[in-house]
Amino acid sequence: MAETEPTSETAPQPRFALGQIVGTPGAIEAMEQAGQDPTELLTRHVTGDWGELDEEDRAQNDYSVKNDLRILSAYTLDNGIRVWVITEWDRSVTTILLPSEY
Repeated sequence: MAETEPTSETAPQPRFALGQIVGTPGAIEAMEQAGQDPTELLTRHVTGDWGELDEEDRAQNDYSVKNDLRILSAYTLDNGIRVWVITEWDRSVTTILLPSEY
């Protein structure tokens, strides 16, 4: 069988730029304890999987992508700790943090 190129149906495409990627000490420690790679969360975030947000916040993120506003996603790690991923309005930086560090 010949290999085929991935399509947009099989590989979601980034919806916006992440800029510089940073993580707070608490979030880095939580991801290490959970054995989770931040790349997984960043991929979900940048492709529009906003995680555990209600419909209103999801709609706000969709609006924010189109109108260059701040984008926030929320995920629960395998160890039960909740983290946020925030991309600033100017797409200069994306931060992974604990809600308590906001």
